[in-house]
Amino acid sequence: MPDQVVTRFAPSPTGFLHIGGARTALFNWLYARGRGGKFLLRIEDTDRARSTPEATAAILQGMAWLGLDHDGEVISQFERAPRHAEVALELLAQGKAYKCFSTQDEIQAFREAAQAEKRSTLFRSPWREADPATHPDRPYVIRIKAPESGETVIRDRVQGDVTIRNDQLDDMVLLRSDGTPVYMLAVVVDDHDMGVTHVIRGDDHLNNAARQMMIYQAMGWDVPVWAHIPLIHGPDGKKLSKRHGALGAQEYQAMGYPAAGMRNYLARLGWSHGDDEFFTDAQAREWFDLDGIGKSPARFDLKKLENLSGQHIAASDDAALQQEIQAYLAAADLPALTDTQSSDLERAMYCLKDRARTFPELLEKASFILSTRPIEPDEKAAAALASVSDGILTELTPQLQNASWTRECLEEALNAFAEAHGTKFGKLAAPLRAALAGRAVTPSVFDMMLVLGRDESLARLRDAANAA
Repeated sequence: MPDQVVTRFAPSPTGFLHIGGARTALFNWLYARGRGGKFLLRIEDTDRARSTPEATAAILQGMAWLGLDHDGEVISQFERAPRHAEVALELLAQGKAYKCFSTQDEIQAFREAAQAEKRSTLFRSPWREADPATHPDRPYVIRIKAPESGETVIRDRVQGDVTIRNDQLDDMVLLRSDGTPVYMLAVVVDDHDMGVTHVIRGDDHLNNAARQMMIYQAMGWDVPVWAHIPLIHGPDGKKLSKRHGALGAQEYQAMGYPAAGMRNYLARLGWSHGDDEFFTDAQAREWFDLDGIGKSPARFDLKKLENLSGQHIAASDDAALQQEIQAYLAAADLPALTDTQSSDLERAMYCLKDRARTFPELLEKASFILSTRPIEPDEKAAAALASVSDGILTELTPQLQNASWTRECLEEALNAFAEAHGTKFGKLAAPLRAALAGRAVTPSVFDMMLVLGRDESLARLRDAANAA
């Protein structure tokens, strides 16, 4: 085993950070961080037509939101093209690769003939063993010499041993006729030069491993540990796509999910540690191992994400939560909280965060502290106010004026008031919620009164009584 684990995440900058890519990044991050290793980031930007700086920025922002910090500089695959070509030329010089002058028309004719004769359409170049003296003066590609017999075994930590017959492997192109390297070569050279010890990626790359191993072996390089993880499917069992809803990591930030909840959920999406569902980052780093990754595709379940997000909101530090809410508002293109609102929110957090699954839900519950007088009741709250006479609210105000402003004393005063009017506190709760918050669903009346304080609470009750 290598002295230090080195993993990498290597997205193509052709769009946002896909939720599947985010999980791949998380698995690599957890594996490296849990072993004191390095987690590297490489942008595979060789497709110049589709790669954009905006997409690169979106990937970096998505990773920053998820807290997936990487070591060292971000590597650009495109900028390393000369190094990739150097390796192809080295293999050519060693006789492990060759110049192929076959044209696309010749290759197509070969395949059509093979198909007609019902034999393998895998292209076998006539130039593999040709004498260089016979080489024509025309464009060529450089192909690697694939093994012609035997088997290649991909020893995969998730999929197990996968055996591929070498006669199923073609002489893969390394350098195109314009001298540019192909993706398969670039990936291997970059992983080797970056010291990557473990390649953890989607199982749609599994077949690539056998072809990439040809380059490792031809160069005499150590083959990394492979771990090809199943893709994520939607609830209907089909590959996750736009029809299932949000796909980008940042879309989930803008929807108000906390980063810790998203990390927890993505870690559980295809990996397990016993029956544990809710866990901290520290636990995830300690527990995560390749052996816990399942072979079957995981199904994305929004209800499970909401459930875990709610648990993380409840368990979060109040100040950290308040900061993340500000970041959510920015991501959702909503107005930021003022300094006063921010301070008030943090003070009220203890009675807001226990039952909120997302930040919009939490902020809805917080409307009582974020709003200013006069409080405009919504439809349900207005109906609750209409169900009691303004006289009751008017009569209640002086009694609360003289109460000690503690939960125990407020409970005692309000219960006694309800009893004196031949009812129970439950009947008073709805109009009180309406008066204090203008909403039917709120934190408890007592929590709101304690957070608002005596003067503001009484002022809101007076407003409601006068408006009735």
